[in-house]
Amino acid sequence: MRHFDADYVIVGAGSAGCVLANRLSENGRYSVLLLEAGGDDRPTRNWRQFGSAALIQIPVGFAKTMKNAAVSWNYESEPDAQTGGRRHSYPRGKVLGGSSSINAMLYVRGQPEDYEGWRQQGCIGWGWDDVLPYFRKSEDQERGESEWHGIGGPLSVTDTRDGLPISETVMEAAEAIGISSVDDINGPSQEGVTWSQVTMRRGLRHSAAAAYLRPAEKRRNLRILKGAMARQVLLESGRACGVAFSLNGGDAEAVAKNEVILCGGAFNSPHLLELSGIGSPKRLSELGISVIAGSRNVGENLQDHFMHALSFRMKEGVRSINQQAQGFGLIGQVLRYAISRRGLLAQSSSQLMLFTKSRLELVTPDIQMHITPATMKPPSEAGGKLVPDDHPGLTFAPCHLRPESRGHVHARSANPAELPAVTPNFLAAQADRDAQVAAFKLARTIAAQPVLASQVECETLPGEKIKGDDAILSYIRAAGTTVHHPVGTCRMGGDEASVVDPQLRVRGVDRLRVVDASVMPRLVSGNTNAPVIMIAEKAADMILADAAA
Repeated sequence: MRHFDADYVIVGAGSAGCVLANRLSENGRYSVLLLEAGGDDRPTRNWRQFGSAALIQIPVGFAKTMKNAAVSWNYESEPDAQTGGRRHSYPRGKVLGGSSSINAMLYVRGQPEDYEGWRQQGCIGWGWDDVLPYFRKSEDQERGESEWHGIGGPLSVTDTRDGLPISETVMEAAEAIGISSVDDINGPSQEGVTWSQVTMRRGLRHSAAAAYLRPAEKRRNLRILKGAMARQVLLESGRACGVAFSLNGGDAEAVAKNEVILCGGAFNSPHLLELSGIGSPKRLSELGISVIAGSRNVGENLQDHFMHALSFRMKEGVRSINQQAQGFGLIGQVLRYAISRRGLLAQSSSQLMLFTKSRLELVTPDIQMHITPATMKPPSEAGGKLVPDDHPGLTFAPCHLRPESRGHVHARSANPAELPAVTPNFLAAQADRDAQVAAFKLARTIAAQPVLASQVECETLPGEKIKGDDAILSYIRAAGTTVHHPVGTCRMGGDEASVVDPQLRVRGVDRLRVVDASVMPRLVSGNTNAPVIMIAEKAADMILADAAA
């Protein structure tokens, strides 16, 4: 068995783990060991998976990497009752950078009210005024420094390049129904429609690995182990003292002199806690796992954004990504990217972001739409792959931002190699179903505005025959799926039933923290990567303050 030791042992080199590895090793006082089950995200270092690692760097490569087993855990949910008993695919990054290395790179913080809600739920120190400095600290904002944004931080945030004219027409159509253009959805007000901002730098993906690990990886006090699959947190006399893991197939153990920090995300962190004897006593006993610390809410409180899509065939002559992604158009785009790092290959999943309310009486938006000038062939025609339609296309993908439905994630057995069971429970709450139907209708209303309708040939998905709330909801149940924003399974709170306290310390166990999306008490109003990086920046300061005390 191989043995390692460090002041801090971090499990998981995803967004949070990369931030912590950088910040905890920054002052040179502490040694840090970072364990990552996957491999390197760079093709020069990852020759066995050269193609996957190369696609990570090219922004549009997310369409291939998200479900690539070489760099993704490829979780699949249990059959979901409210969505026709379907299983939902959950790509999660299994590579340096974690999901920030395979996601669509969209930079969204959520609303200030989200964090005020956290504070009101007992998460003292997590209100908007508390977290804004950490968003700014992490950011190198292309638009410059302001009250809301920072420059010179590790993470590059840039504007969408090379947006197509049809996207501008969509903005005009939204304005026709009272949804104004907004310059910055990460500013004072999220409501409106705007060009997306993304985590890219010079036409390349700027993941947490690129932003935080690259500057730190040569420090003598930071060691990064790839192919390190955590099996169990080692506990002694009520405190965490290390981690047992496999290293490229062999047994290994790491001793933590100060703390063990779990950064596995909303699925892996609660799973590892349960494998280590921290969780519901009844559930652990049924799995044959000795109970070290009873914590009945480990793995509970799973929340996620649920999305459906409306697609439109545009009239001939309308420019869309479909033409760019095929034949001579694709050849031209490849050459353009090779020369200038611009064009199709430097795109994310969504050129436009739209935030609005499903009901007028709401104070803040509860609907988000990802909008992009592209459509895909049905899986039956494309062999299950993402293949662009032959004709010009436009897709609206609405989701409900603040779902009331709750799911859970739990270990299936005491075997660390067996992935946990994920039960999302989408659309279990009536409010979620109502909001989804309202979002569908809103997307149709935008598409029906004369400025946009004049360029639409027809609605292809689900098609104009789907009318009435019942039929719309049936379509959403049959076709909707996750936006890949799972959170909440190690809930932070001021109450004893929460899994971690506001300093992200696991209740009932000393020297053990969780720092990732699983600690969010409630899902934020938007994409989750920027908030996770903020959480880790703030956690680093708390950890260092405790060490100095």
